[in-house]
Amino acid sequence: MNEVERRYTKQPIELRESDDEAPKILGYGAVFDSRSENLGGFTEIVSKGAFDDVMDNDVRALFNHDSNFVLGRSASGTLSLSVDETGLRYELAPPDTQTIRDLVLEPMRRGDITGSSFGFMVEEDYWNEDTDTGAVTRTIVKVSRLLDVSPVTYPAYPDTSVALRALNQIHDKPDTIRALLGLDETATDDEVNDAVIKLNAELSTRDDQIARLSTSLDIYKRIAA
Repeated sequence: MNEVERRYTKQPIELRESDDEAPKILGYGAVFDSRSENLGGFTEIVSKGAFDDVMDNDVRALFNHDSNFVLGRSASGTLSLSVDETGLRYELAPPDTQTIRDLVLEPMRRGDITGSSFGFMVEEDYWNEDTDTGAVTRTIVKVSRLLDVSPVTYPAYPDTSVALRALNQIHDKPDTIRALLGLDETATDDEVNDAVIKLNAELSTRDDQIARLSTSLDIYKRIAA
C-alpha cells in the first residue's frame, strides 16, 4: 500500500529508574497474534515475522507520534528494537530535558501514560471473512518500513483509512464502511477516519467488557447483512 498506518497496543509500558542510571522506557509497539479491537468494520492481527525485514530501519521513538518530541533514535543508539515471542519490543533512553520530564516521565510515574504504538507501511497482508458470522480479519504478514514507536496518551486506533479503503475494494462495496459508521456516500476518507476514531474512543471508555463485545458483534452482523 505504501501509505503510513499507525496502530496502538494496550500492552503496558514500563519506566525503569534507579539511583545510578538514567531513566529508560520499555514497551511493545506491536503484539503478535493478538486480535485488535474493532477498527471500524474489521479486526487486525500482526503475524510473527512481520518485522523481520525492517529491524535495520532508522526508527525514531516519538511521544504521541509527534516529531517535535523525539525520545530516541535507533541510528544514534538511544533506541533499541528487538523481536521476541510477544512482539516488537523497544527500549529507549529519553533525553534529560525538563520538557520530557514534565510531558512524558512524570505522567508515566503517575500511571497516566500506559500505551504504545508504532508507525509503519505494509508490504503484504491478507483479508479473511468468516462465512458464518461475516467477521472480517486483516492479517499483516510483512511490514515494508518501520517508521516509529511511540509511548502514547490514548491507546485507540486512528489512521485506519488506508486499511478501510482496501476492505472496501475487497468487498466491492465502497459505501459499506460509510453506511456502517452512519455517514453518507459523499463522506471523505478523512471524515471516515474521524468517525472510526470517535467509535473506538467510545469503546475504550467502557469498562464493561460485555458491552464492548456486544457492540462489536452488532457491527459484524451489520457488515454481513
